[in-house]
Amino acid sequence: MGTKNSDLVANYEATPQVQNSAGLLHGVVRVAQGTIALAAGDSDNNDIVMLAPIPSNATVSQLFVGSDTFGGSCTFNVGIYTSAGVVKDEDYFASAVADAAAMADVRFEAADINTAGKAMWEMAGDSSDPGGHYYIAATMAADGGTAGDMSFNISYIVD
Repeated sequence: MGTKNSDLVANYEATPQVQNSAGLLHGVVRVAQGTIALAAGDSDNNDIVMLAPIPSNATVSQLFVGSDTFGGSCTFNVGIYTSAGVVKDEDYFASAVADAAAMADVRFEAADINTAGKAMWEMAGDSSDPGGHYYIAATMAADGGTAGDMSFNISYIVD
């Protein structure tokens, strides 16, 4: 029988101990949550709904999104934008999520499981942490056309 230690355990057992990033062990969990009332014209293809600013050094552990029925065959992607509104990856977390869905965790719907513990700047594809914030956003992938609510609950970890 063998034992394989994660980096967190290996660092803890090292002599001298190696400090793990607080984003990976013993960090502070924070929440960004809310509901956005969308008008009929806010759910057309390529419309963007900015959900929340998340610090560039934060790791996202859970990302729940749900919505009312927006009409048509409306779907949306969940991804990452800069705080200036420039797309980094429109469907990093999820792609073609159907509207009228209950709150569901879409953190790993499209993102590979090996992105667990990655900081926002890494998920955004940057080579180093630029500081500041990124926006997590829903981008409509098919026309809706009906007013309704979109709710979100994002858990993220910072130092």
